[in-house]
Amino acid sequence: MDFKKLNNNNFLMYTMKMYTNPNCENMEEFQEDMNRIKYIKRLLGKYEKSGILRTRLILNHLIVLNNVFGVEACCRILFYKIEENFHSYLKSFLSYLKYLPYYLPEVELENIPIDHKIKIALEKLK
Repeated sequence: MDFKKLNNNNFLMYTMKMYTNPNCENMEEFQEDMNRIKYIKRLLGKYEKSGILRTRLILNHLIVLNNVFGVEACCRILFYKIEENFHSYLKSFLSYLKYLPYYLPEVELENIPIDHKIKIALEKLK
C-alpha cells in the first residue's frame, strides 16, 4: 500500500502498520490510543473557543501517541486527522517536545506559525 501521503483509503492501514505497543493485547487498546487524537482535537477546540489550555493533558496525550507510533508517524497522523485551523497549536506542542520532523507530506510545516500564547505557557513548565 502507498503511504506517500495519508488519505481516507490508506489511513487505517498506516496507523496499524506503524503502531508499536508491545503491551497491546487487543483492538480495544489500539482504539484507545487512536481516541487520543479525538481528545487532543477537543482540547485544542476548547482552547480556541474559551482560551482554556490544558497544557499538561495535551502533552501527555502527545507523548503516549509518540511512544506507540514513533515521531514521524505520530506527526503525520496528527496533522492528517486534526483540522488545519488547529495546526499552529499542534505545531507549538510538537515543537516544544522536539517531535517535529523536517518534512511531512501532509503539510508544509514551514508555513505553519507557532502559537505564541501556547509557546509562553509551555516555557513556563520548565
